[in-house]
Amino acid sequence: MTIAIIGTGNMAKGLAGVFSKAGYPVTFGSRDAAKASEAARELGGNVSGADIASAAGNADVVVLAVPFDAAGDAIAAAGELEGKIVIDITNPLTADYSSLTIGHSTSAAEEIQKLAPKAKVVKAFNTIFASVLQAGGKIGDKPATVFIAGDQQAVNDAVEAIAAKSGFVPVQVGGLSVARYLEPVAGLNIVLGYMRGFGTDIAPTWQTVI
Repeated sequence: MTIAIIGTGNMAKGLAGVFSKAGYPVTFGSRDAAKASEAARELGGNVSGADIASAAGNADVVVLAVPFDAAGDAIAAAGELEGKIVIDITNPLTADYSSLTIGHSTSAAEEIQKLAPKAKVVKAFNTIFASVLQAGGKIGDKPATVFIAGDQQAVNDAVEAIAAKSGFVPVQVGGLSVARYLEPVAGLNIVLGYMRGFGTDIAPTWQTVI
């Protein structure tokens, strides 16, 4: 599978690093193709850069690694994304990270599915700090947990395979509406990691019995 990552921030670079190391061809997509290419050069290997439309158009999987408020513009730039697996890593947080901007009756993932109705949206990787990704997806010597929520089993399985091959512990948690639980978990991680001073290794290394 080929992976496009829309965005060039810390989360985007962290995911590109672990996916590339696992053997996946990765393309950064940015409105500024030169910026995407520069981010790719920083990582090297099988990572490249392009404009958003080109990156998304040539990929099997598209990762939205932009702020939730910018997701609509990113999707518009990418095109319809028909048939694409779209991994939503966004969290609908206020500017000061103190609360969610939406919840209860919807989630960022569900709103993104509305914006890209022909895509196959999956919520994943939203509970992991960028610093954990940059450490190879591990907290100490333990692989981080990746929660996966989506409405199509085959698509969830495909994202699980990517996460597992990239060194994470994937856990499927249900349909896309379960993102209403996963997004507050990301907020809790921020409270614990930064506001309470426990650091970014506080989460997520959940104990699971499979």
